[in-house]
This record gives sequence, structure tokens and C-alpha cells, in this order.
Amino acid sequence: MAKRQCTRKTEASKSTAKAAKKADEKPQIHLSLMDDPWLEPVKDAVLARYLRYQDKLKELESYYPTFIDFAGQYKYLGLNYSEEDHGWYLREWAPNARTIYMFGDFNNWNRSANPLTKKDNGIWEIFLDDATYADKLVHGSLYKLIIYGADGTIMDRIPAYTKRAVQDEQTKVFSAQVWKPEEKFSWSRKKFHAPKNEPLLIYECHIGMAQEKEGVGTYKEFEENVLPHIIKGGYNTIQIMAIAEHPYYGSFGYHVSNFYAPSSRFGTPEELKHLVKTAHDNGIRVIMDIVHSHTVKNTSEGINRLDGTDDLYTHPGGRGDHPQWDSKLFNYGKNEVIQFLLSNIRYWMEEFHFDGFRFDGVSSMLYFHHGMIGDATYDQWKYFCDGVEFDAITYLQLANKLIKLINPEAISIAEDVSGMPGLTTPLEDGGMGFDFRLGMGIPDFWIKILKEQTDEQWNVYQIWGVLNDRLPQVKTIAYAESHDQALVGDKTIAFRLMDKDMYFDMADNRQNPVIDRGIALHKMLRAFTIVNGGQAYMNFMGNEFGHPEWIDFPREGNGWSYQHARRQWSLLEKGFLRYHFLNDFDEALIKLIKQYPVMQDLYGQQLNMDQANQTICEKKGNLIFVFNFHPTACIPDYTFYVPDAGVYKLILNSDDKQFGGFGRIEGDGEYFSQEKNGVQTLSIYNVNRSVLVFKKVRD
Repeated sequence: MAKRQCTRKTEASKSTAKAAKKADEKPQIHLSLMDDPWLEPVKDAVLARYLRYQDKLKELESYYPTFIDFAGQYKYLGLNYSEEDHGWYLREWAPNARTIYMFGDFNNWNRSANPLTKKDNGIWEIFLDDATYADKLVHGSLYKLIIYGADGTIMDRIPAYTKRAVQDEQTKVFSAQVWKPEEKFSWSRKKFHAPKNEPLLIYECHIGMAQEKEGVGTYKEFEENVLPHIIKGGYNTIQIMAIAEHPYYGSFGYHVSNFYAPSSRFGTPEELKHLVKTAHDNGIRVIMDIVHSHTVKNTSEGINRLDGTDDLYTHPGGRGDHPQWDSKLFNYGKNEVIQFLLSNIRYWMEEFHFDGFRFDGVSSMLYFHHGMIGDATYDQWKYFCDGVEFDAITYLQLANKLIKLINPEAISIAEDVSGMPGLTTPLEDGGMGFDFRLGMGIPDFWIKILKEQTDEQWNVYQIWGVLNDRLPQVKTIAYAESHDQALVGDKTIAFRLMDKDMYFDMADNRQNPVIDRGIALHKMLRAFTIVNGGQAYMNFMGNEFGHPEWIDFPREGNGWSYQHARRQWSLLEKGFLRYHFLNDFDEALIKLIKQYPVMQDLYGQQLNMDQANQTICEKKGNLIFVFNFHPTACIPDYTFYVPDAGVYKLILNSDDKQFGGFGRIEGDGEYFSQEKNGVQTLSIYNVNRSVLVFKKVRD
């Protein structure tokens, strides 16, 4: 293939041009990512990507004592109290604004009494001293800005760096709020250390819809009612969605308006901190679903057109619009935007002790087409040249650099389906520095075969291939379904399997072939996913016990109902319903994965691929797994190859009655390997729609 010059579809930034020039000079830098023979045609582009990151890092470090200091802008901009000067400073970056005033209940909402003064670098400032405002600007006070914009608009705005925003219940209008409680929150722990020698086991959750009541749940309710369930289930990480304030609840938290304000609809900042602290006290890390891929269009609540221009935080014109998401796109080539987003990362890590982030919409960030084209060709140029948003890649590299500087144990996860090379490669090796990527093709595959194929058509080679379709160096989080698969218009896997029968036949004293099939396959899909899909695992709350129906937040189209924006825990807690069988199996499966090095082993060893009986036998870690997907085939004395001679014991059986199965294999008896045709074999009762797990107990 002839070499092609990497070019931008828009004017290159200075750092990009500098990196390209350095790449042409071919500096003596070896990056392990360049050792990939598939990337040979784009070696110069790989190097240029690394040099852009290095140049930008050096540039940003030149402005402040350290890179971490550069990411501390939240301590300067916004509303901050000065113990030294005895008063409040409010500062706003709005270089093109004509005039700015601060007003609120502290000045009886007088719109012209407190003007800000324009300082250097486009920053406006006002100081409100205690001598005048000590009994007026107090904890809980409401305030806003009036900004006379460059475009002639006069608008009431919320500061970009505000740490608290609240909505009036009657008018539905948001205001910034002074937050300075008398008692400062105490973490009482120097540093949290996540459990060692365990795979990452994520419980994805949403605070507001975590409760059974038809309404919005709180941080406190989650801590009291849901966190104990997560602890009992064995998960070691919770991933919380919708933390940053968002004006429309139904956006699931993805249209962020106030990036530094934990959503007040769920409670106070201290209650969020207490939730994180309690999780830490129970050995559970807490990561945040962070949205740096776009921002809400709203001008009343958000940062769009804050100074009256369309290019303050976002790209100007059409490039600043995301047509599919109806939102605005950040300009990652602008240092002030980089500082806004990096400071946001530091803020959540230092102020709330989050242990890392799941970066939403990474595919959208990486390309000018936002990942919306259906190009399935494997062309190196599309990852390093054609249509690639270089500045976004550099920002994500800087973000991962900062995360590890603040906390080397922190975790960063990329929601990317594009297959960007080097996504989880360390920065020093030429990569982007993420710890994990989401295995987004896995749930799509399960949904596809459930929709389009009969059970008899399931192909074990296809199932094996899809679940193992990843590069060994790309650490992947496997999941059978997340919140995405159950959003309105779709269903949870349990509901797809059992549908309306779940309303009538989930009692454990009733027999229904639809329910029997659904429970059996629900367990199998999860087991095969966690065993084969990656080095980590994720489950969305409630799906571990087969939550029915779908997720639908209150909106005009459903009469603003909360009926489907909640989790029906009572289905699990009522012991006579079969939901508890699925939950019991999930607990046993998680316990097994934590106890044995299954996920640490990159790929399973095929022992027998039997399409006729739709059975897969494999060794993963030090365990033997037998997956029988067949609708009816139960085979006595089913014999297959095992690598090691010895005595094996059945340690997990999804068909056991304690997991809602038929109990066709009694007990956990021992199985002796036998030599057959010069190899060791094991003979078992291979029952349909089940997963059996064996462990060698002695020679």
C-alpha cells in the first residue's frame, strides 16, 4: 500500500502541525505500538499521535508548576471562599462578554448592583467580603449571572464551574447555590485501596431509578437499600451514571449542563460523599460515568454560548453540533477547554474520591463522523488519518495521564466500538492509556441471535468466535446487557426471553416452558459472557435477577410516568417468585470468578466443539466448563478430552434446583478421567441448556 499523507479536514492546530513536522524528521523514539505489523503503513502517523500528546503536555506544564496544578482551575474559577481574604470570589471565563453582573437572594435579586470586573485572559471577577455579605451570602443562597453577550443577548446564566445547581419546583428554573455547610465532610481514611487479585466486577447503576417507588431515588436511599445488595452479590465496583447535573432527567444524565455539580435531585454533595465512603469501607471502588464527549445545548442551564459566541467551549458552526444527539461538541484543541475538562476530572477524584471513570461516547469523540458511519473495513488510515479528530485523542491521552498522576490505582474505561488501535496501550508505548474498553459487540450479538434465530440455529462456533473476538493486549469489559439494551423501544434480556409470561408464571410452584427456557438461557448467557468475553465484567442493576420490561424515564409520551424508571426489588425479595433463582446463580457465578483465575486467563482452551449437540467444552484458568445450548439434547456418558489426568469435582451447576433448574444431576460427585486413544477424557451427564463447571481436586 502506498503511503498517504495524514491531513485534517479542517485547519490543523499549532500543536498538530508541530507534531507532524517532528514526525517528518523521524526522531529516534521507539513505541511498542509501532511493533504491530498491521500498523506498518501508518508508523509515521502513530509517532505523530504520540508527539502531539507530548507537545501538548509540555505546553500545558509550562503554564503551571505541575500538570496537576494546571487541572486545578475549579479552585479559581466559579464561586470560591477565601479564608485569607474573608469573603467570596466569583470568577468567570467569558472573554467576549460585554458586561456581567451577579445577582441573587443576597442582594434581593437586584440585577445591576454587583457588576464583575474584567481581568486578564478573559476572566471576569467580583469579590464579596464578609464585612458586607457575611449574613447575606450564606450556605444555601441562590445566585446567577446576567451576561451581556457579544451577540447582543442579555441572558441569566449559571457559572460554568458552579458546584451546586438546584431547580425550583414550581418554575422549573435552575439557579446556582452557595454550598458551605458548617460541618465539613470527613473521609476518615487516608486512601482507599481496591481489593487485590480480583477481576474488575462492575455493578452499573443509576441513583434516581434505583428505588422501587415511582419517583426519584436519593444517594441516601441507594446507600441504605441498594448498596447492601451489591455487597452481598460480590461485586467489587459500582459505576454510577448521571452524577453531573442535567436539566432533563430523561436524558439518563448524558446531556450535562453543570459539569462540577453533583445532581441535586438525588440529594446533597455530602450524601454522595457518604455513599462513596460507605462503599470504600466495604471494599468497593466507585467509578463515575463521565460525559466529556458533548454538552447540552441549553443556554439557561449550560455553558453553550456563555459569552454570546458559539465557540467558547465548543466548535463554531456546524462542527459544534452533534446531529444525532442534539447537543454541542467540545473544542479539544483549545487550552481553556482542556483545562475545564481536566479540572473536572481532578475535582471528582479529589473532592468525591471517585476511583476512576467510564468515559461516555469515546467513539463520537475520536472521529469527525462521530462513529455514525457503517464502515466495517479494516483500514489503518481511518484510525490515524482520514476523519480522525486528533485534538480529541490528545485530550483523552492527557486525561488518562492526569488520572494516574492523581491515583495510580484509578481505572479509566472507554466506551468505544470503533476498534481504535492503542486504545488500552500505555501512553509511553504510543497508546491512549485507557485501562479497559467496553465489549460493546457482545450484548448486540446476544440480542441479535435472540431476535433472529431459533434456538436450534445457534452456532457454537459463532458464539465462541464473537465472545473471543478481541486482541489479547486490549483489556475488555464483557457484559451481556447494560442500560442501553433495555432503553425504551427494547427489552431486558429476561423480558425478551420470557415476555408476558413473566407477569403470570414466575411463581416457583408453576410450570411454564417459556419461563423454564428463559431462566436457563438467562443463566447461560451470563455465564458464557463472564467466562469468555474479557478480563472484566459488568452488570446493570436488577438484571442479575432478571428484571422484566424496559427502562423509560418520565416524558410527555408516557404521561410523565415513573413506572419504568425504577427497579422492582420486591420481585427478588418475594421468596416464592423465581427471580431469586437467577439472583442466587449470579451470586454463585461472581463468587466462582473471584475465587478462581478464570478472567485472568486471556482465552479458553477448546476441548470439544460439538455443533450437533450445541455444546462447548473448554478449559479456562484451572476450571473445566461445559456449555450445552441445545434445546433438548441431554446426553448420558458424554465424553470429551481434558488436558490433565485426575479426579474432577462438579463445583457449579446451573441446572441445580437451588438455581431454578431441574436438578437432573444429583450432588457434586467426583468424576475420574480415563485414558482413551492415548488422551485423557471425562464422561459426564451433559444436560441441555446448562453450564457445568468442574475443578480438578487431585491427581
